[in-house]
Amino acid sequence: MTPAPSPHALIGLSDIDGVIRGKFLDRSKLHSVMQKGGGFCDCVFGWDVDDQLYDFDGYTGWGTGFPDCKFRVMPDSKRTDPDAGTEYYIGEFCDGQHEFHPICPRSCLRRVLKRLSNAGFRVRSGFEYELFVFKESPASVRTKNYQDLVPLTPGNFGYSVLRAAAGRDMFEGLLQHCRAWNMPLEGLHCETGPGVWEAALQPSVGLEAADRANLFKTFSKVYFQPRDAIATFMAKWSMRYPGQSGHYHFSLETETGDNQFVGDSHGLSDIARYALGGLVRYVPEWLPLLAPTVNSFTRLVKGAWAPTAATWGRENRTCAFRFIPGDNGSQRIENRVPGADANPYLAASATLAAMACGIEQKLEPPEPVIGNAYDLEDALPSAQRFSPTLRGATSRLRQSDVAREVFGSEFVDHFVATRLWESEQAERHVNSWQLERYFESI
Repeated sequence: MTPAPSPHALIGLSDIDGVIRGKFLDRSKLHSVMQKGGGFCDCVFGWDVDDQLYDFDGYTGWGTGFPDCKFRVMPDSKRTDPDAGTEYYIGEFCDGQHEFHPICPRSCLRRVLKRLSNAGFRVRSGFEYELFVFKESPASVRTKNYQDLVPLTPGNFGYSVLRAAAGRDMFEGLLQHCRAWNMPLEGLHCETGPGVWEAALQPSVGLEAADRANLFKTFSKVYFQPRDAIATFMAKWSMRYPGQSGHYHFSLETETGDNQFVGDSHGLSDIARYALGGLVRYVPEWLPLLAPTVNSFTRLVKGAWAPTAATWGRENRTCAFRFIPGDNGSQRIENRVPGADANPYLAASATLAAMACGIEQKLEPPEPVIGNAYDLEDALPSAQRFSPTLRGATSRLRQSDVAREVFGSEFVDHFVATRLWESEQAERHVNSWQLERYFESI
């Protein structure tokens, strides 16, 4: 039975970590916000994923008094909760004097997409996520101190038809839930490990791909919790299993839909080649945008299905950037660097900005890797190798002049300060802190 329309609506805006912050609004208030915009306490840019206030003043802080930050609601982002009949709208922080808000992650991605649009390109892209699902609740994981959790299913059953068919109610329920929320999945299967699923969102054009990804990370949890289950998007929740990825697939096309990655007899156009050159050059420098937590770096290790350096190859899953040959509708690049914990707006921003810089500067990539990319790491230039810690990666980002040109110095300074804060918090805690901090929030 379809629920009656709700007299209220829910709005949500992404903070710097990709956590959706929001509120319910009465319809009269929603109408006013649609017309005039609204205000949201800018403390959402002044605290971390545990709602602890940063100890530095920058964009916001104790010294500013935490005023309201203006935001606007995207009318065309409307979704309707199939269970409650409540409308949901995506919001974006805005600055009345400028086209792009200096800190807002969604605004950051819009800035990069405009850069590509000015060059005659649009982006078609989609995210795929791995998530571990447990027969637990938000209360039980805390009672257990995040230890001895019961996975939804036991054993290693990668691509298991047995698990999917036996759990069809849960699998098909999530597929239907995502379709109802206009974040449809094109694939859903078990990955290797107890209770781990992989969900590939259908590709879309422009901002929509990151919007869908950000919604999926929250509203898949909304799906599981009433069913006595809980999902985590930590990059790695246990050292016994591979990490959880948030891979990003993308291609460039013209307004008429011609794929600009399709090229010569080897399947690689000049634009695709320069795109790969930009990714190899800039992703190591901007790594915290793709690996934003201390926990992220437990995933980026050799032999764990995650890259450790900026390499590329044709259909090579040991590389950071996998070139996937195909026809006009499917030829693309997969960025395998982001973990499931990355903010999708910032993961897309870093990926697409690196690509844009590569195309603008006509950067040639190194030779493609054939075989195991991990074996080549020690012979690679240091600029291609990833920093092994969040603190080290953040120091590289802080020194990146190109990042400041692309994203703005105010964004870089604020983001760098937040990542150094994350590092400092980790350095004060034992390992269980990572579970307590990131398990449900990220």
